[in-house]
Amino acid sequence: MNQEMSILSLIAGASLPVQFVMAGLLTISVASWTTIFTKIFAIRAAQRATTSFEADFWSGGDLAELAKLMRGRPDAGPLARIFDAGLQEFSKVRQQKSGDVGSMIDGARRAMRASYQREFDSLESNLAMLASAGSVSPYIGLFGTVWGIMNSFRGLANVQQATLQSVAPGIAEALVATAIGLFAAIPAVVAYNRFANDIDRLANRCETFMEEFLNILQRQAR
Repeated sequence: MNQEMSILSLIAGASLPVQFVMAGLLTISVASWTTIFTKIFAIRAAQRATTSFEADFWSGGDLAELAKLMRGRPDAGPLARIFDAGLQEFSKVRQQKSGDVGSMIDGARRAMRASYQREFDSLESNLAMLASAGSVSPYIGLFGTVWGIMNSFRGLANVQQATLQSVAPGIAEALVATAIGLFAAIPAVVAYNRFANDIDRLANRCETFMEEFLNILQRQAR
């Protein structure tokens, strides 16, 4: 590609509205990639911590000691914190209403559900931004393309004879906006779908654990 038709020269030579569109799309792209890398590390850490905690929990050790151990670890993970919230509430209600199995189990369930909601609200934060970026970016890029093509055709009104050489630069710079829009949208859509699936699977693991843990608490309460 020669100098006149390079990407940078097309961007620099684009009209001001099209340059604003490109700048906005690049900002969206940077924000999306920042969120993508942040979520990759956060979700992988949560998955590793959940697997590690499940292994510790089902090893048959003392639950109170396990909760104490997990409480002192900042990297304990969402499932460990859900377990700790349930066990603490169970122990508290057991001291206050000894013999009332229903109150013990209901208290533990509510505490775990509240902790579950907090954990997954944190994991799901900024996913809506990825969904919005994936949905809106192509249309923003299309707006820049339409505007650029309109300018290109308006410029032809002052030309005696339209040739491919006179039309091509304007059309090319307009299409760059669509390309940047797709560059911003495609990774955001792929990442959103992947993260949503990973979080759903992790949520299912936590919900299954909560039910199994409540069964264990119910046997201990009798």
